[in-house]
Amino acid sequence: MARLLQQTAPDAELLAATETVETTVNWLQEHPEPALILMDIHLDDGLCFEIFDTVKVTAPVVFTAAYDEYAIRAFKVNSIDYLLRPVNQDDP
Repeated sequence: MARLLQQTAPDAELLAATETVETTVNWLQEHPEPALILMDIHLDDGLCFEIFDTVKVTAPVVFTAAYDEYAIRAFKVNSIDYLLRPVNQDDP
């Protein structure tokens, strides 16, 4: 996703890349909230929805997942889009 973001929005600044619920929660608690969050549903230590149980997130979120089974749940927590992997730069 970072590479695709760089290709499509070269002026965008990637503030962090986290791989676990724990590191994401810690990052969000220690930094100002970003303008946009790109988040994978499945993280190394659980589902990303655990983050929203711990930290209040008001930034818009774009979720990515291999399956659509979490789409409804994602739209209940600030989701503005739900991308199915593999994400292609030519997708609308």
